[in-house]
Amino acid sequence: MVGVVPIEVARQRAEQAGLDLVLISPNPTNPVCRIMDFGKFQFEQAKREREARKKQKTIEVKEVGLKLTTEEHDLSFKLKNAMRFLEEGNRVKVNIRFRGREMAYTSRGYDVMRDFAERVKPVATVDRPARMEGRNMVMFLAPIKDN
Repeated sequence: MVGVVPIEVARQRAEQAGLDLVLISPNPTNPVCRIMDFGKFQFEQAKREREARKKQKTIEVKEVGLKLTTEEHDLSFKLKNAMRFLEEGNRVKVNIRFRGREMAYTSRGYDVMRDFAERVKPVATVDRPARMEGRNMVMFLAPIKDN
């Protein structure tokens, strides 16, 4: 902390120290500068960002496809897969595709989605409730956060 110094004096001090004069805050009434090794600063900052990227966990969206006519055994298999995805910490997209005349039975699709959501309730919460998107009905499930 040097205080208010004319720009020429600041440049001379940086040059004498063999460092760079870096503008920190470009406020027109009171600009703030710092004398530092800018290359080293950039290197340290990049290093911190790499470490942060290593530590962050990427959340994928896994998809489970159903039909209105999916039988109980197949449904339980898809439930088991969805629960495994959720326990790994991924979000799950549950998708029902309506083909042909099945479009007349969208209410049955909502029932299937509600049943699916009820069965995965121990490990998941409904992130986005079931809704129609064209010929598809889509619902998103998110894993329950452990505190």
